[in-house]
Amino acid sequence: MSAAEERDESLRMIRDSAAAVAPRGGDLKRIRDLRFTEPGFDRAVWQQMAEMGWVGLRLSEDAGGSGLGMAALCALAEELGQGLVPEPLIPVAMAARLLPSDRLGPVLAGERIVLPAWQEQPNSLETVGATALSGGRLSGRKVFVPMAAGADAFLVTVPGGLALVERGAPGVSVATEQTQDGGHFGTITFDNAPAEALPSDALPCDAAEALDEAALATSAYLLGAMDRAFAMTLEYLKTRQQFGRLIGSFQALQHRAVDLQIQVALTRASVEAAAATLDAGASPALRQAVVSRAKARASEAAMTVTKQAIQLHGGIGYTDAYDVGLFLRKAMVLGSLFGPAALHRARFDAVSPEDEEE
Repeated sequence: MSAAEERDESLRMIRDSAAAVAPRGGDLKRIRDLRFTEPGFDRAVWQQMAEMGWVGLRLSEDAGGSGLGMAALCALAEELGQGLVPEPLIPVAMAARLLPSDRLGPVLAGERIVLPAWQEQPNSLETVGATALSGGRLSGRKVFVPMAAGADAFLVTVPGGLALVERGAPGVSVATEQTQDGGHFGTITFDNAPAEALPSDALPCDAAEALDEAALATSAYLLGAMDRAFAMTLEYLKTRQQFGRLIGSFQALQHRAVDLQIQVALTRASVEAAAATLDAGASPALRQAVVSRAKARASEAAMTVTKQAIQLHGGIGYTDAYDVGLFLRKAMVLGSLFGPAALHRARFDAVSPEDEEE
């Protein structure tokens, strides 16, 4: 078996494993039941995901992971997007990339959920701000932490490295705001909270690199969501009749469907190319460029495809009881997580063509 065949087989197995949590074409009853609740996901399902090795997919085998690349994580994230899975795999996997090996065991086992808290301002990819650690005490504020109500601890970016702080520690407060998709973001305030310092020179991965990987995995999740919404729309066009004809036979609707198919295909190409570039060990500039290209496209294409999917379903598409609307809600939230399209376009533009080719 050639190297390419082995890679394809590995990705197929990753996709197949996702069926245990998000079977292709499965119903979304579990997703509906978890909407607008806290923590917004199922700890039993999370345990199952951890047992399958998903949290440590990107970690080396020496660190207890699977030693797989971004292509594998993106393939998995795409399948989870197909099923709108709410469990916070991508942010926890980001934290796992940053944690020292002696802190990984309970996280990889699914016994402990550590969420990264890196952002202090909207519309920003800066991982370090005013939040600071001094004398073992953490003070500051982080925002837009997804599914924060389910965290056992937070991995906080600070000047010079990271700080690990327990959610229940004195001086830590968590305020949550519901999001369109039924989940929530947390604003975490640290008021002289006790925390463990993790100096940058002792960390296995740079915070900016881990953030880029999370942004790309989120792009793959959006790809899965828009692909499922598009498939549902095609099925509807093939079965719904109007004026005595299947509406899929109307040329105007066929053209709109082709436009959406192109959006899905271009997004897939961008995500797969970015994953391959990261797996090849790209320079920081090139890594940022390909990730931003994929995230900008995925964020905008997901909104386009899911909005058009609702319109092509007609009146029923606008009802909350019909599943296609859940995909638009997810696109609205994840389109901005780890950077919105406009911010990533600006970052892409900041990378010169010469830098891209290096």
